[in-house]
Amino acid sequence: MAEISSSEFGDDFTWGVATAAHQIEGAWDTDGKGPSIWDEFTHGRGPLGLHRIKDDATADVATDSYHRYTEDIALVAAMGFDAYRFSISWPRVMPDGTGAVNQAGLDYYSRVVDACLAAGVEPWVTLYHWDLPAALERRGGWTNREIIGWFSDYVATVVAALGDRVRHWMVFNEPLSFTMLGYLLGAHAPGRRGRNAFCAASHHVNLATAEGVRSARAATPQPASIGTTQYLSPVLASGIGPLAGIAERSADALVNRLFLEPNLGLDYPWDDCRLLAGVKRHVRDGDDQLATIDLDFLGVQYYTRLRAPWLPIPGIWTIPHFGQDRSCELTSMGWEVRPEGLGMVLDRVHSYGAFDRVVVTESGASFDEHVVTTPAGDRVPDNRRIAYFQRHLAELRAARDRGVPVEGYFCWSLLDNFEWTFGYRPRFGLVHVDYETQRRTIKDSGRWFAALLGGSAADRNGSAEGNSAE
Repeated sequence: MAEISSSEFGDDFTWGVATAAHQIEGAWDTDGKGPSIWDEFTHGRGPLGLHRIKDDATADVATDSYHRYTEDIALVAAMGFDAYRFSISWPRVMPDGTGAVNQAGLDYYSRVVDACLAAGVEPWVTLYHWDLPAALERRGGWTNREIIGWFSDYVATVVAALGDRVRHWMVFNEPLSFTMLGYLLGAHAPGRRGRNAFCAASHHVNLATAEGVRSARAATPQPASIGTTQYLSPVLASGIGPLAGIAERSADALVNRLFLEPNLGLDYPWDDCRLLAGVKRHVRDGDDQLATIDLDFLGVQYYTRLRAPWLPIPGIWTIPHFGQDRSCELTSMGWEVRPEGLGMVLDRVHSYGAFDRVVVTESGASFDEHVVTTPAGDRVPDNRRIAYFQRHLAELRAARDRGVPVEGYFCWSLLDNFEWTFGYRPRFGLVHVDYETQRRTIKDSGRWFAALLGGSAADRNGSAEGNSAE
């Protein structure tokens, strides 16, 4: 296992942890917040009345971070991280998605920002992490072109309110995930299925990315760094031969190019993915210019490599899936641990020659672990997660040595939390959460980072500040 030293990454390298509003906040209808598509999705049932979420879970309470944000930010600082990435809930700020602003919602995020700064932690804010106001979904959601303007107004409102203290903004979190899972496959909120809905949503998100960046730049009261994040992954064909190659190119165009190349002024990869031919009906004259934007940085989100199913019928589009090669380690979700894939996607991003700054804005793994009571206090041994981060950081370091301008790394996630349709079973956190009591306990992986970064939680005897909280 490669040894890692923070000094190898330089004084300007950003070390952070990430969360998302719907996954941690709870307080789903508190202080004027409106319902999101995920509130309605988790409260409802799918086809034939089946549960949509494991164990019929909801995020109504989640980790109760709406009320516990100060102790959560203290945990960030105790582990030595200098940045905290969190997202804004659109319906908490604008309950109907447009029009009236809920001042209580804005005030909450202002308090979160102030708590970060007071703890010596830089806030990195994601403007959209999947929790669309339900009122806008009833008007078509991301399939309605008007959402570009709705989103721009929301961005301007948030950035104008918080931009005097926030210097780092991300417009979207993983457009591929919320469009494909939410509008094509129906597996995530809002639970819609259909090629046309997916193609419309994809194009409107690309336009909204560029418009959101422009809106944020116009609204910020101080110079700011504004980017977005993309889920990226190497795609490997499941079979061999020319048809497997076609499947691989199709899946790669869908996963790695659909939400990256239009913002670079490149065309959609129509020819390599037949599924995307449906985007053409939603493109208007001049949209290529409207979608083009210079980002201050690109957020890369990497977890594992994907497989492209071999298709016996040429011309039929393919949906990539998570591989389960049992010759390598698997996470508790069955995802392959493939650290080399991080280096591959970083090299690929660098090959465009368009990004002066790259930040790994999500990287992490779910493993099964439990609180263990010792004479020195409660501990959560998770050596597999430590090994995961060691190996991925070694790949990042090698990419930097090759000239890729990677300037930061954010772990997913700060806390065990609501993991979308998987409910509360997967645990990605550096901090264990007892969902019955909301007690937080820093895992050994969090202590490993504290030792790496000089945080107070590095004390291995269990008595460090931030070890656990009731």
